[in-house]
Amino acid sequence: MNPYVLTILISSLGLGTTITFASSHWLLAWMGPEINTCAILPLMAKQHHPRAIEAATKYFLTQATAAAMILFASTMEAWASGEWNIQQISNQTAMTLLTLALALKIGLAPLHFWMPEVLQGLDLTTGLVLSTWQKLAPFALIYQISPNTNHTLLVLLGLMSTLIGGWGGLNQTQTRKIMAYSSIAHLGWMITVLQFMPDLTVLNLTIYITMTSAIFLTLKNISATKINTMATTWSKTPALTATTMLCLLSLGGLPPLTGFMPKWLILQELTKQNLPLLATLMAMSALLSLFFYLRLCYATTLTISPNTNSQPTPWRLKTNGTTMPVTISTTLYLLLLLLTPALMALTT
Repeated sequence: MNPYVLTILISSLGLGTTITFASSHWLLAWMGPEINTCAILPLMAKQHHPRAIEAATKYFLTQATAAAMILFASTMEAWASGEWNIQQISNQTAMTLLTLALALKIGLAPLHFWMPEVLQGLDLTTGLVLSTWQKLAPFALIYQISPNTNHTLLVLLGLMSTLIGGWGGLNQTQTRKIMAYSSIAHLGWMITVLQFMPDLTVLNLTIYITMTSAIFLTLKNISATKINTMATTWSKTPALTATTMLCLLSLGGLPPLTGFMPKWLILQELTKQNLPLLATLMAMSALLSLFFYLRLCYATTLTISPNTNSQPTPWRLKTNGTTMPVTISTTLYLLLLLLTPALMALTT
């Protein structure tokens, strides 16, 4: 892709999210994600492959549907109350429509069906942008409207997302689809605790972006799009293979890694709110996700490549890509758990 065009598209991605962050008017808040969508579509379709074109088309249709719902609901609220302010919504029908539209934008269950299919058709770099940066603008809007949102609706969306995110990834063999279901499950954890402790949701989102970035950058570094391909990495990059295993276990929420921190704090908060059944279901759903993370760990570190991969064994060639982003994200997902007391002091 032409570097000038790429610069414009990346700048537009940043601009769209910034507009949404800074807006208190629904039209501006609607405009930000639309700029984001228009900017990422050429990045999705740049491969000129039928799967990429299909993914871009599906993404455009779902995002356009969600945008139309946001515009319709905000117009309904303005018609009823004369207010376009994001934080002053009195019409419960408009509020429910807005919540469902934003859930569709980020891929919460049961509005998640587009997410695995779209991510499967993209290259790993664009998949990283879709799984991290594209979540920020809709999440900012969900964060702002959460005090007025129906509590039961948010809890149902969160619980369904954690269960479906865990169940859906069990029989997958493609790493991008596994990461899509992992994203759905993590978003469910964030949405569940949003009304009880919004700062904890922001902390969880930050840690999720760090860990997901680390996994996508690692997959890009070793060019792994299938589980079988990951079995060939130990002979080429043994150190990266070891850190990949730790990152997957961190995503699963095992101590003493960073991924344990948000799950621990969220379960603690749900228990404080006298919701032991919800906390138990969330903890059980985490075991489903942990299964397919352990499956990836097994394929990466405990299998020998000729027995698991039909492709010829790749040569151990020197990589041309930069490894600094992988190094930084790896350090973060390994060591952030030690900062839990400081982070808790900042969020309370």
